[in-house]
This record gives sequence, structure tokens and C-alpha cells, in this order.
Amino acid sequence: MPFSQIQQLLTQGLLESLYMLIATTVLSYALGLPLGILLFHCSPNGLKPQALLYKTLSLVVNILRSVPFLILMVYVIPLTRAIAGTSIGPTAAVIPLTLSAFPFIGRLVESSLREVPTGIIDAARSMGASDRQILWDVLLSEARPSILSGGIIAAVNIISYSAMAGFIGGGGLGSIAINYGYNRYNTEVMTWTVILIVILVQLIEGLGHRLLKKINKY
Repeated sequence: MPFSQIQQLLTQGLLESLYMLIATTVLSYALGLPLGILLFHCSPNGLKPQALLYKTLSLVVNILRSVPFLILMVYVIPLTRAIAGTSIGPTAAVIPLTLSAFPFIGRLVESSLREVPTGIIDAARSMGASDRQILWDVLLSEARPSILSGGIIAAVNIISYSAMAGFIGGGGLGSIAINYGYNRYNTEVMTWTVILIVILVQLIEGLGHRLLKKINKY
């Protein structure tokens, strides 16, 4: 295969992988952030403990996190078709990617909120702050660096899962690695896809940690 054709394939795959990463991250945080806040809010040490609600939510989150991604992709194909109109391609892959990522993000957010010292919460309460004010002005503000750090981990996992989505036509670099690298025994294509995925992960981690350092200055 000429290198110009390989370059064209890799460019398309990289763009598709970036699309899946951005779309999945946005959707996963739109679902996972409120979930994490709710998990903390109703947990035994939360602002409004509700044992039954917390156990129910925890069970659902644990079940979703326990399903291997490839199995989840196949299992939700009818849902994917209903939402995206197809079960293949980058847009279709965003559906199972989001279903896999948002429970993980919810747990990360919950853990980040738990790391906030209880003394800060007690001090806010003693000054007459409402639960809403404590949540938005104290907890989320104090947990911001930890939430961002968890976001970096989540983004790397999403890249890994998006590569696996290529096994059933999810598109992106993973699809190119399988269709053109593995199935056609093209080592050059396989090597370049691995290199691009590694570079993408390093860029995300580098940018994330730089932003984290900037946040920690304030």
C-alpha cells in the first residue's frame, strides 16, 4: 500500500478517533457528573444520606462497570440503531462508549467529593450555608483538581475503548488497525496506528496535567 494512501487512512482515522473522544467525553460528563454528585449527596457520609437510594444507584453503577466493553457494544446494538440510525461508524460507537464511561466518571466524581475534608463542610455549615451552597461553592470548588485528574484518566480509557470499537466497525484508528493492519497483515499500518494512539494519549495527559498545575496555583 502506498504511503500516501496510508497517510490518508490514518488522517481519517485520527479525526474519527478525536470525534469519538470529544463526543463521548462531553456526553459522559453530562451524565456522570450529576450521577457522581447524587451518589455523594445520598451516601452515608453525604449531605443528605439516603441508604436505599445510594445502594440502588451503587448497584446500577457497579453492574454497568462490570460489563466488558466489547460485550456491551454488541448487547446495545438495538439501542445504538434506534438512536444513531446505524450500528457502525464513529457516531454509533459513541453510544456504547458513553454507556461504558459515564458510570466510571460518576464514581470518580463521587471519590473526588469524598476527598474534601469534613472540616471544611462543617465550617461552611456553621456559617449558615445551605446544602446547595456547600455543594456548589465548597465541595465542587475544592474537588476541582481531583475531578480534572479523574477526567484525564477517563479520557485515556475512552481512547482505549474507542480503539476496541474497531472490532465491530466503530471507526477510528482502531478500525484501521484491525481492517488494514491485522486482517491484511500490514505491519506498517498497524505500527503507525499504535504510534498515533500513543501520541494521542501522551498529548491528553500532558495537556491535562498542565491544566491541573494551573488550577492548583489558585
